[in-house]
Amino acid sequence: MIIHIVGGGPNECIPDLHSYHEKEAIWVGVDRGVITLLKAGITPTKAFGDFDSITQAELEWAQTRLNEIEIWPSEKDKTDMDIALDWALAQKADKIKIFGATGGRLDHLFGNIQLLIKNVKTNIEVIDRQNMITAHEPGEYVIENTPFYRYISFIPMTMDVKGITLKGFKYPLTNCHIQLGSTLCISNELIQSHGTFSFSEGILMMIRSKDLGRSF
Repeated sequence: MIIHIVGGGPNECIPDLHSYHEKEAIWVGVDRGVITLLKAGITPTKAFGDFDSITQAELEWAQTRLNEIEIWPSEKDKTDMDIALDWALAQKADKIKIFGATGGRLDHLFGNIQLLIKNVKTNIEVIDRQNMITAHEPGEYVIENTPFYRYISFIPMTMDVKGITLKGFKYPLTNCHIQLGSTLCISNELIQSHGTFSFSEGILMMIRSKDLGRSF
């Protein structure tokens, strides 16, 4: 089972959702993400949020089209995305893809990244028009070279990430240790059909990015 969660991030950051419309996928709307889904012609199975980012008319319109919508108070101890992700995790999904989680407010962006780290043992992807973000615990991983995502970056999310080894990359590494704040592993590329990355300690975030121009 695959669960797709659409948050309330800016529409210009959200990719074409229909390109991810697998037959077995369950769609979940979060706050303004419910409106994004409905306008795209996709009816979410579940909806969560305090809906403070939509108008009362939009909320009433959504309620006429949804069977399961949970309206939460604006004053609570979790974000709307955190609530939706908790539900998705309870369904024992094989993979969770999150859209509408980047762009706009930076506090929500960093909060959503923290959710990746907190649930590092779960197969979760955060996807926008330019990037796919995943978090990883120690182990060895195989990644496919695809022209869709040219650049691959690895960012430490704990004080130390130890034993990083990159094979099949333009800039290989062997048993390298990096610390929080390091930019050593930013903007690498695969030079073979497949590559591997592995490490022995810490949490590592991988960002695969399209070639839409360098910012720095």
